[in-house]
Amino acid sequence: MAKERQALGGKVVAITGGARGIGRATAAALVRKGCRVAIGDLDLPLAEQAAAALGGGTLALPLDVTDRSSFAAFLDEAERQLGPLDVVVNNAGIMPVTPFVEESEDSIHRQVDINLHGVITGTQLAIERMGPRHSGQIVNIASQAGKGGLPGIATYAATKHGVVGLSEAVRAELRGSGVEMHCVMPTVVNTELTSGVGQRWVKPVEAEDVANEIVDALEVGRYDVWVPKANGAIYRILTLLPRNAREAIGRLMKVDKLMTEVDHGARNAYEERAAQSKGGADSDEAKPAPEREAA
Repeated sequence: MAKERQALGGKVVAITGGARGIGRATAAALVRKGCRVAIGDLDLPLAEQAAAALGGGTLALPLDVTDRSSFAAFLDEAERQLGPLDVVVNNAGIMPVTPFVEESEDSIHRQVDINLHGVITGTQLAIERMGPRHSGQIVNIASQAGKGGLPGIATYAATKHGVVGLSEAVRAELRGSGVEMHCVMPTVVNTELTSGVGQRWVKPVEAEDVANEIVDALEVGRYDVWVPKANGAIYRILTLLPRNAREAIGRLMKVDKLMTEVDHGARNAYEERAAQSKGGADSDEAKPAPEREAA
């Protein structure tokens, strides 16, 4: 029996990394549903532009997800201006592409701080606000890389495995509390984060596709959010096979080359920005480096 859909109109939503990509697309989808949305981003001017374009009273606020006080201030101000939070979407993240042995210590720390520690902080802060009200929904943006490992993005995959594990554990802790968890696992998404990534067997989805699945999950209370949905079924089938068979299928489809045979020239602009990003970066596009902001 299909679950009864929950109306989202009037709900208050806070989204990290909301100025671009998946964050902005999710904000747009929720504004269309009648939600009151606050987007947080390190690039406040771009967030303000996005909020103005989205309309619906969308609020733009500064945010560095690696700074707990900044994150708390973002949620506090969202509640002050819009009301008690009903939904928090932990979306901010970055994805450098490089062989693991060549990856700099700075890059590793930056990904862990933004992609994982930022989600941990956001999840805690959301529960602190929602728990006493016995109501609320937390959306953590992971990745299908969080269910497997791809050469070329080892640290990114590690952080997304962390987000999946965190979401699973917290979901169990919250059972019966009235606060729900949702773990979003997209395939390659057609944003700047995946510039230069192209592969015949792995077709990208659009940021709007991810946003629509998030809306659907919020309405029906679905925890596992695969984008596209069919990949969830494929994953469950593959886990029934022995490791050697799974890996052989992956090599046959050249999935193991997805993040190693990339157009690095096409990724230069993104990689430069990601290398200088901080905790407000969107999950699809890092904050521009200061010398490039006027471009």
